[in-house]
Amino acid sequence: MNKRHFLTAAALAGALPTRLWAAEQAEKADKKLGDGSGRGPVLLTISGEIGRANRKALNPALDQMAAKHGVQFDKAFEFTAFGLRRLPAVTIKPTLEYDQKVHTLTGPLLATVLQTAGVSLKKNLYLTLRAVDGYTVSISLADALAYKMIVAIRLDGQPLSLGGLGPQWAVYDADRLDAFKDKPLADRFKLCPWGLYHIHVTETAPS
Repeated sequence: MNKRHFLTAAALAGALPTRLWAAEQAEKADKKLGDGSGRGPVLLTISGEIGRANRKALNPALDQMAAKHGVQFDKAFEFTAFGLRRLPAVTIKPTLEYDQKVHTLTGPLLATVLQTAGVSLKKNLYLTLRAVDGYTVSISLADALAYKMIVAIRLDGQPLSLGGLGPQWAVYDADRLDAFKDKPLADRFKLCPWGLYHIHVTETAPS
């Protein structure tokens, strides 16, 4: 081993304990913050009829986009990208209306996301799904469960991007659902807001 290789190996060996310690500390911090938090900015917020919360009320001065969209809550459960990636993922392969091609979409079931926020899947609840452009969809929890809707975070193996269809997309496998498979592509995904950033859960249907 020449001197340069020896010094490089020694430096890496010396850095290893520090890196392991840092990884352990990050993992501990993530656990303290809860299943949805840690490692990065918040990308998805669940409010309303939730059983768990990791943030306080909406701040109109600082939560500018949400406030402009009329979002209100006194507590909520927040997910970072890391928090969503930690949840068990499923994969669907629908034909998308935008290019008429089959794509692979991966992410946790919406049911799993809601359960993490303490939402009871046994109640007769309603969901308001809101996208970054203000597009809003109302759907019953029963329908969302029946359609096996997911919160997609990856498209064809790559993270969904802000400015594209991300950072999250509430979507189902329309090709394999009797309620949608025979409809024109343009009509299959009206209940599927891309750019999803907020879900509000209520006991009564939104007006």
